[in-house]
Amino acid sequence: MKRDRRVFLKSLVCGTASGLLLGQPRLARSVTPSDADLAHDPLRPEYHLLPPHNWMNDPNGPIWWKGQYHLFYQLNPHAAVWGDMHWGHATSPDMVHWHHQPIALAPTPGGPDSEGCFSGSAVIFEGKPTFIYTGVQNAPPAETTLHDGNDKLRETQLLATAEDDDLLHWKKLPTPIIATPPQGMYVTGFRDPCVWQEGDNWYLGIGSGERGIGGCVLLYRSRDLHHWEYLHKLVQGKPNGKVAVNPCDSGEMWECPDVFAVNGRHCLLYSTEDKVFWTTGEYDTRHHRYIPMRTGVLDHGAYYAPKSFLAPDGRRILWGWIRETRPEPQFAAAGWSGAMALPRVLTVNDEGQLEIEPAIEIEKLRGAEETSMLPAGTSHKQTLATLRREIHIPLGDAKPKISVRLLTNGNSVWELVVDTPASLATCASTTFALPPQLKPDASVRIVIDGSVIESFIADREALTSRVYNVSPGSTDLQIELVKGQTLKVRQWPLAAISPDRMTT
Repeated sequence: MKRDRRVFLKSLVCGTASGLLLGQPRLARSVTPSDADLAHDPLRPEYHLLPPHNWMNDPNGPIWWKGQYHLFYQLNPHAAVWGDMHWGHATSPDMVHWHHQPIALAPTPGGPDSEGCFSGSAVIFEGKPTFIYTGVQNAPPAETTLHDGNDKLRETQLLATAEDDDLLHWKKLPTPIIATPPQGMYVTGFRDPCVWQEGDNWYLGIGSGERGIGGCVLLYRSRDLHHWEYLHKLVQGKPNGKVAVNPCDSGEMWECPDVFAVNGRHCLLYSTEDKVFWTTGEYDTRHHRYIPMRTGVLDHGAYYAPKSFLAPDGRRILWGWIRETRPEPQFAAAGWSGAMALPRVLTVNDEGQLEIEPAIEIEKLRGAEETSMLPAGTSHKQTLATLRREIHIPLGDAKPKISVRLLTNGNSVWELVVDTPASLATCASTTFALPPQLKPDASVRIVIDGSVIESFIADREALTSRVYNVSPGSTDLQIELVKGQTLKVRQWPLAAISPDRMTT
């Protein structure tokens, strides 16, 4: 069961924000389950970032500042279900080892974000890190902007400025910098600003859409981040023809747009229809319009609402939310929900194809390498003492058909089949195409961490899976070479980043 990040709006609890204000020294914790329960939950990842307790979703405002990576994220500090959105905060020297910080943004009672601090971006403006984010508050029907069947919230765009170099304290502007959608436009939503600079001007894209017309990105311009002029739609999509109460299901609303350039190519990412789409295309810097030329699905699994930023070495790094796929009562009882995907590096090749691979920093977690030779028609099977592992299988010139399975007590609980002769990959009910021509160094790279599996195929396709019926000591990894030439399979055990699954 895939979870849309807006599903829980229908049960949004009002007034809970007043008990947790900016500058609180620690994350609020629920009384059950205990830290000991969470520390011994084998399904809880051990080297992916997640908060100590409760619900997380979208990455927000990733930024490099004063020698540290800062990653903010949507957090419900009171329960392991969606609601009462705050901005959690974690810091890292290397995007791998994390330290939890106090909550960065909390709803202001009576303010324009009184019902939640939704997603947004971070930029450096006049030497200070600055957030631009969406706040929501209750509003009469004529003023609502979030039209997903609940229709009671007004979304506005807000600004907050860091008051210290550790980014622990933030000063909010009391009034919105963009208070309403464009005049005369009845939007399906109005949220998740992305911000970039061109010369002396700043530009801001907002996820939006219209019924019967499709999802879109609204474009604004400013000199000072405080006063914004609406220009036009940066890009317009089309609905998928489905009739749906939630416009994200019909393609009539685009969430979490991300606009950037990499390798001299312009890119747009957006989330809709329960997926993340990537596009590369042409951006007219004079008229400020974007024309997608090539598109695809960024990740074929439980991955949503990504956000990118520039690392200090110029790499375009992407963060994304790994969703739960088990029923809500199960993750609510577990006391935690969601995780942050590993950092991914984005590039664009000469044909305009987006390419994706895990950041090299992840290799810091590797233990001693294990290798095995796998002739065609044979399989390699081993019992996993821990659910922390990386697997590397070459494709390239061999053009094999391979199967990677997890078996618990002899029963298959997850399988990825990569059939390079047929240019197809399959995992459960999901099938997607592979490039017919592979690079000589093309490979399948799989990382396992508790209930999370991230798979990367030929630097082109990604698939994030959730597997809940696994446990150390009773789960086997089986790799089978169905056909092809003998392959050298490489594996590494991966280290946990804390001793107790609490991340830090």
